[in-house]
Amino acid sequence: MRERNYLIHPLYILITLVLAGITALFLGFSAAYLYSRVQEGADAVQLPSLFYINTFILMASGGALMIAKKAYKADKTETYQLMLLISTVLTIIFLIAQIVAWNQMRMMNLTMGSDNMTSYIYVISALHFVHVVAGIPFLIIFLYAAKKHMKEPVSVLVYFSDPDKKRKLDVLTIYWHYLDALWIYLVVFFLLNYLIK
Repeated sequence: MRERNYLIHPLYILITLVLAGITALFLGFSAAYLYSRVQEGADAVQLPSLFYINTFILMASGGALMIAKKAYKADKTETYQLMLLISTVLTIIFLIAQIVAWNQMRMMNLTMGSDNMTSYIYVISALHFVHVVAGIPFLIIFLYAAKKHMKEPVSVLVYFSDPDKKRKLDVLTIYWHYLDALWIYLVVFFLLNYLIK
């Protein structure tokens, strides 16, 4: 069956709309945070160091996915499979480390009910956490498909020549890089708020 030709494929339109919605959501929360801080004259909260370490973990996950995409285009089966696995594992490590970071905040007596600024950090970082969790099933599906269908030369050729798989990998990579950039923005945003008294 021949694939329809689109000027812009619906998948790319969909991911653009999804990312626009997520951007609006986080910009809204950022503005609410600043408004609350100014209105209350409150001091910003210092993030635990694990938030910064998590930045590098998530960036490494995105980097592995980018290498996987390049390996897909170059028909490098083993590299493609390995990078998908590394990206998935690093993402899970990021999520676990984020739970530990929240626990660090709790140990510092920074709980959801302690003040508005702390509550915002929990809510905003939890929202990002949820968006990362939402991407994991897609990573696992790609990894499972790669392991299942890329065993023999013929099946590898069919897998790599499928334009639909390439497009979905493009969309997943766009989403993952967006989550990387969003996390960097959030960490820098909270850091600047802490530094600017």
